[in-house]
Amino acid sequence: MSTDPILFSAGEWLGAASGVLALLTIAGFLQRWGIRFRLVGITSFTALLALSCLAFAISYRPRVTVPGALAVPVVYDNGGDLVIATASADFPLEAALPSVEQVALNLRNSGRSTPTGLVHVRLRRVEAIGPGLNAPVVLAEATRNLNTGTVEIDPG
Repeated sequence: MSTDPILFSAGEWLGAASGVLALLTIAGFLQRWGIRFRLVGITSFTALLALSCLAFAISYRPRVTVPGALAVPVVYDNGGDLVIATASADFPLEAALPSVEQVALNLRNSGRSTPTGLVHVRLRRVEAIGPGLNAPVVLAEATRNLNTGTVEIDPG
């Protein structure tokens, strides 16, 4: 799914503007205008903006939303095969499976190094087990296959 088409049109217009500015820059050098070196910077920056708009419009991928999922913050990501998200104390248990699936689906593949191609996503909450003692409790776990993009949910 792509972004709003305004990024494509902005990239096209900025590309056309950088072409016109390039012609002005060449004319400035041929005519020895005093502004010619400033035109080089303006042209370069306009071309950079055009390429950035087009690259962002092509590469953008919106976040996936799963029905019944709540937003949970990721508290640990080793950049490889483990991602841990945390749930608040009043987090409803029926939202655990959709929430962990949503976190797993929104993971990006780029930059992850895992030998098996699998990333384990855990949703946990810290609960008090005694005075001054807390323990993490895993509410749900999912495994994302980076090669296929599929997510398997472990009901726990």
